[in-house]
Amino acid sequence: MLRFVLVVMAVAMAGRDAVLPQTPAPGPIDQLAWLSGCWSMTRPDGVTEEQWMKPSGGTMIGMGRTVRGGKTTEYEFLQIREAGGKLAYVAKPSGQAEATFPIASMSADAVTFENPAHDFPQRIIYKRLSETSVTARIEGTVNGQARGVDFPYTRCK
Repeated sequence: MLRFVLVVMAVAMAGRDAVLPQTPAPGPIDQLAWLSGCWSMTRPDGVTEEQWMKPSGGTMIGMGRTVRGGKTTEYEFLQIREAGGKLAYVAKPSGQAEATFPIASMSADAVTFENPAHDFPQRIIYKRLSETSVTARIEGTVNGQARGVDFPYTRCK
């Protein structure tokens, strides 16, 4: 009986590492988990929303829409992805070509993506203000003039 128990234990120990799934090391995308979820901004002329999936597989997938007068007036498909250990923000707005913005900087509560060759915006910035508040900002130049638009989002209820 003792021999049987020892054999069972040996088999269990030998297969232990093979059975347990390996957890990948966290990548840079995981530092943006605070952005996941639903975000909304209400203005007198309508509502703008962004929805971000949590980081997985080296990506965060997002989408956004603006509704005015009961109709969707703008929409956007979004992606933040890892490529070669660096992050990039990819936007596909309604009726426009896809644009990629490589990461420019990141801290625990903010991330900036930048593409100086893009028309407008050239920068996309997300800042976490609290667990329920995030500001998205787009900025750049139009006809030589500096422009910026803030999107003060709160977590959807």
